[in-house]
Amino acid sequence: MKPLSIIVAIAQNNAIGKDNDLLWHLSEDLKRFKRITLNHTVVMGLNTFYSLPVRPFPKRRNIVIVDDQNVKIEGCEMAYSIQEAIDLCDESQENFICGGASIYRQFLPLADKLYLTVVYKDFEADTFFPEINYDEWKLIEETERMLDEQTQLEYAYFIYERK
Repeated sequence: MKPLSIIVAIAQNNAIGKDNDLLWHLSEDLKRFKRITLNHTVVMGLNTFYSLPVRPFPKRRNIVIVDDQNVKIEGCEMAYSIQEAIDLCDESQENFICGGASIYRQFLPLADKLYLTVVYKDFEADTFFPEINYDEWKLIEETERMLDEQTQLEYAYFIYERK
């Protein structure tokens, strides 16, 4: 079984995006994302890929899931289904699923681990993370609430493993 981990920042109301963009900018969370995913495989959908400020993610193996087999992106491996993306994933280390909503929804039942950043605010959004059944997960790490000075947003990090 290939280790699949979801990494996501969600609002209290499970919002993750609007107009193919993030809802907030938390510098520490972006640094954490980089630290956790560096030198690993990251898997994402095409819209998420196009929303990245730097494409592809440097020092990571980028797998992009697309429907159109004619789409090729330099520096990325293309997968044309969830199963094909899993087949491309690394067997020896964590593979990180990093969006968007449809990709998260399809991978959530398959994931072994969840890296959540929870932002303690409801946001108006058009993209949401699927409901998490916390009965299926064991909390293994949690931080105190932190305050981002720039945005005045409170947030915390959680790591869950599938029971």
